[in-house]
Amino acid sequence: MRAHHVPLGFVFRSRSKDDKAPASPVAESTQTRDPQAPKGRPTPKRSEAQSQRRSVANTKMSPKEARARTRDERRTAMEKQRAALASGDERYLPARDKGPVRKYARDFVDSRFCIAEYFLPMAVIILVLSMVRVGSLQNIALLLWLFVIVAIVIDSALSGFRLKKQLAEKFPNERRKGAVAYALMRTLQMKRLRLPKPQVKRGERP
Repeated sequence: MRAHHVPLGFVFRSRSKDDKAPASPVAESTQTRDPQAPKGRPTPKRSEAQSQRRSVANTKMSPKEARARTRDERRTAMEKQRAALASGDERYLPARDKGPVRKYARDFVDSRFCIAEYFLPMAVIILVLSMVRVGSLQNIALLLWLFVIVAIVIDSALSGFRLKKQLAEKFPNERRKGAVAYALMRTLQMKRLRLPKPQVKRGERP
């Protein structure tokens, strides 16, 4: 029987072509990309994808639900602010009352006796005296009114000067603008009616 000779070149060409053959479709199918993953980025983990879908679902609210949610958040913030005005909790105080400078200004005023805090009661008394049809009482009411105004101006000026000096010493690097005016406006209210509620007693150093 005659032996058939196979050319060596044919064998080598066949092997080289087999080496360069593409991978099987089964191998490619196991490495398919998640359709939710952006192109050129790795596939997100299942927990991350679920949390993203949940956050998107939660943000989809009707206008009525959004208004109700905003109203509830505003009511909660107001309740916290009201409680903070009574307790002095710095976290929920209004912006005008926050900060160590404003707290010191409040304590400075609350620890002192201020003539201005009795302005409204004295004004009522003076008004009643001025309405009486007696000349002497009307003259007394006028003099008393002038005395009260002058006393309040002098006391407020001295208090403002002292407070400004102490603030400059204690808080040299803090913003102090408006703190003195803030404290003087507080003196116009009686101590038990002030908000935030006083945290120091009279005579106690702030």
